Amino acid sequence: MTSVSRRYGAAAAPRFERPSGREDPALRAPVILMVSGGADSTALLVLAATSALDIDDGRGRARVARERLHVLHVNHGLRGLDAEEDEEFVRDLAARYGIPCTIRRADVASLAARAGDNVENAGRELRYAEAARLANELSAELGTPRSAARILTAHTADDRAETFFMNAIRGAGASGLSSIPRRRNRIVRPLLDRTHAELCDLLRMRGIVWREDATNADTRYLRSYVRHEVMPVVRARNPRVTASLAATCDILSDEDAYLTSVAARALRELTRGSGEALLVLDAGRLAALDVAVARRVVRQALLAVCPAARLEARHVEAVLRAVAAGEGAVNVPLGATVRVEHGLLSVRGRSEAPAPFAGWLEVPGRLELPDGRVLSARLVPSEPGTDPAARARAHALEWDGASVLLDAEACGVDAARGGRLWVDAPRAGDVLCPLGMHGQSKKVSDLLGETRVPRERRASVPVVRVSPTGAVVWVAPIRADERARSVPATTHQLELTLLDAPRP
Repeated sequence: MTSVSRRYGAAAAPRFERPSGREDPALRAPVILMVSGGADSTALLVLAATSALDIDDGRGRARVARERLHVLHVNHGLRGLDAEEDEEFVRDLAARYGIPCTIRRADVASLAARAGDNVENAGRELRYAEAARLANELSAELGTPRSAARILTAHTADDRAETFFMNAIRGAGASGLSSIPRRRNRIVRPLLDRTHAELCDLLRMRGIVWREDATNADTRYLRSYVRHEVMPVVRARNPRVTASLAATCDILSDEDAYLTSVAARALRELTRGSGEALLVLDAGRLAALDVAVARRVVRQALLAVCPAARLEARHVEAVLRAVAAGEGAVNVPLGATVRVEHGLLSVRGRSEAPAPFAGWLEVPGRLELPDGRVLSARLVPSEPGTDPAARARAHALEWDGASVLLDAEACGVDAARGGRLWVDAPRAGDVLCPLGMHGQSKKVSDLLGETRVPRERRASVPVVRVSPTGAVVWVAPIRADERARSVPATTHQLELTLLDAPRP
């Protein structure tokens, strides 16, 4: 958990009056500087305070009003005294330039352990989350739109080249190989055209020191390995590799943006259903797409259901193989479960298993299920001169199977005293004689498969029985049992209805 943040120097930042006339609110919106204390982020702070930067607000390279600037430093709690000294350094540097500074602390190691993630990813996600939170807080204070805020990071051309190789090692498509974008929503990287060496020279010329993180030399981390083992070898072959890769990344980024828009349109057209942590696509039409677009559709679908999914090219290819085969299942680390069956591709986010349910349904009475749906039961006397069997058929058609009229006596319910029925989930080995099959038996599991109930939803299908160990009366709302059907001689009908959960 993140501790209560501390804000330093906030009083030095003048508060704005509310906008008047035609003043552009974007010119007053907060600009968050993410500063760790290393050379690159120290240079970002210095340049933001003293020079022109392009923060992608439509003005090109321009000075940022000092009162808009706000420094954020996140102490990950990983490096003991060194981390405390980094924090003090950033706070002092911000004060030197008259910029308010917010310090936020967290135990990143514990966060990573709880999430089953590595420390690098957990720390990065935490930093961006804290930056977004601070941007929103300051936007509210200043009365400016959240979208007008900017979060500046100190990524350089070297970072971009390293990320290119890191993603290539992991296995990535054009999106990953386009590396670090210049802008993503409110996040802007104004130093992406500068190298780390250039920024170090700038700081030396101004007599400004910076902090060195000893973990940057630990090649057990992938970025450090690429920085110290891969880049020197590549740079020996091509001294201008950083600039070459920057141009390549720009090209890939432009092409990626175009294909992403094409894939987004295709995803909308292929979607056959959606819900909380669920997306269902037409697998047949997906298989017919050009593979370049199909890969992106799968990737967008997975990330739509689970943004935290740790996607690699092999996961997307596995999904496409299942689509081509017409069946199969794929699990994505920290993400979603994908299943192809009955011509549909279902993408479901990892969630807790459906809550088990079991209980008595009184007749007459109601039973609320864990997902909010309600089963109701009541007795309906057969009217003289009418055919209960015909009435039951018409009732089932009118309710599209969500309500049935069965023979009360056949269900073990006494017409005078009422009774009760047992309701629970499908069990292994459950068998019924589906209505309309003239007494032929079928496993409930086969019935659910034939009616295309996704496997992950089958545990939430209510099964109504005459008793906890008795025969199945109704698999709601799919099929009733032939032996419980209404016949011309039926004197009292049992009406069972499955009602959807009420909308909020």
